[in-house]
Amino acid sequence: MHDYQSRVVWTGNTGEGTAHYKAYARTWDIAVPGKPVVHCSNDPLLGGDPGKMNPEDLLLSALSACHMLWYLHYASEAGIVVTRYEDAPIGVGEVGKGGAGRFVSAQLRPVIWLAASADMAVAEAIHHRIHAVCFIARSVNFPVTYSAEYRVET
Repeated sequence: MHDYQSRVVWTGNTGEGTAHYKAYARTWDIAVPGKPVVHCSNDPLLGGDPGKMNPEDLLLSALSACHMLWYLHYASEAGIVVTRYEDAPIGVGEVGKGGAGRFVSAQLRPVIWLAASADMAVAEAIHHRIHAVCFIARSVNFPVTYSAEYRVET
């Protein structure tokens, strides 16, 4: 078992607390001991600050990062040398009646730079193993797909 800790502190009291719906800001800080504070806001579609991370950004980023870390691990075990890895994942959400939302899917779109000696079939096959072990992917209830692009270092 592993314990994870975080501290979420609402920073949106503009002086009236939650006296009415427009009286407060949808902002907060995430403070994990020993790590930089992350300033967050609600989704801009719901009146949040577009310059700050929102819960949806954080979930999609966590999903992508987990996949990346497992990819790098399995690549090193397989003798595949990765020299660079970037992802621009897309999460698709829906809002139902009454305003309740959820993710319905996510697509990871990594661009992976490989050493010229890399076996491309092995590099591609690694992706198929990750969802069985990635903590975040195993914890979500929507499909996660990937579409990887590979570039060879010269």
